[in-house]
Amino acid sequence: MPQPTALYQNVLMDSTRWHDFPFRDGDIVISTPPKCGTTWMQMICALLIFQSTDFPQPLDAMSLWPDLLTRRHEQNLAELAAQPHRRFLKTHIPLDGLPYLDQVEYVCIGRDPRDAAISWDNHIENTDFAVLMGRRVAAVGTDGLAGPGPDGEPERPAGLPERLDSAHDRFWAWIDNYDVLVGLAAMVHHLDTFWRARHLPNVTLLHYDEMKADLDGTMRRLAARFGIEVPAQRWPELVRAARFDQMRGRSRELTPDLAIWYDPTRFFHRGETGQWRELLDAEGERRYRDKVQGLGVDPDLVRWIHQGGPLD
Repeated sequence: MPQPTALYQNVLMDSTRWHDFPFRDGDIVISTPPKCGTTWMQMICALLIFQSTDFPQPLDAMSLWPDLLTRRHEQNLAELAAQPHRRFLKTHIPLDGLPYLDQVEYVCIGRDPRDAAISWDNHIENTDFAVLMGRRVAAVGTDGLAGPGPDGEPERPAGLPERLDSAHDRFWAWIDNYDVLVGLAAMVHHLDTFWRARHLPNVTLLHYDEMKADLDGTMRRLAARFGIEVPAQRWPELVRAARFDQMRGRSRELTPDLAIWYDPTRFFHRGETGQWRELLDAEGERRYRDKVQGLGVDPDLVRWIHQGGPLD
């Protein structure tokens, strides 16, 4: 198996779990930066694979996250080995941290990082870190943890921005964060690994805004890419079920690991584009552009991340 060229580890994720992963032909790996439509893509894949809006299990039980350290690796592998359906897996590991096989499909979604930062802020505010870190300790122990905070509760994972007082400051904390998997630099690097591979026949790179604008077209494109035939009469129901408002209405079924969220319905927050405009004035926009340009990636990728459009 071709091995990854990069290593990604933080207190909650470990890319080495993919090194000996027993892939099946036809597996779908959904590899997105955080808050870029991961659960949305899992839902779309479930709808296409089962061709029904009723699923045999909750979404996160059908679409496992192998590198997440809140579950034992052996448990994940056993459950995946037992799945009779076509498997669709979740990860936030970039493409260069995953084994690459011709018979596996890889899907990534890009989004304006400023909107991802706003969504991340809501995500963190809604997370019960005592439960989250308790799951982590139960699964893999305390290695890599700093120990309890001053109130006796587990500390927030290393690399996550502190809960600052203002939304403006929390936005810039995400932008300036240099964790390998969280923040502006990590997000752009993740998308760059897919951008460089976008011409490969088993790599699909989509843009969040374009998915919202043409959900039907997106789902039909994915079905064709995956070799899935959907009867014409099934399409309206499947596309409707993948809409954001419909998913929010099924939040208890679709939200991953219900226990770690204060409010599962809030997991599907707004999903909107341009929320960052409420925070950034002209000076803030200049500061942001300078940060992006300093990352040294292809200007065409920068344009695509912020505007969508053709990949070539």
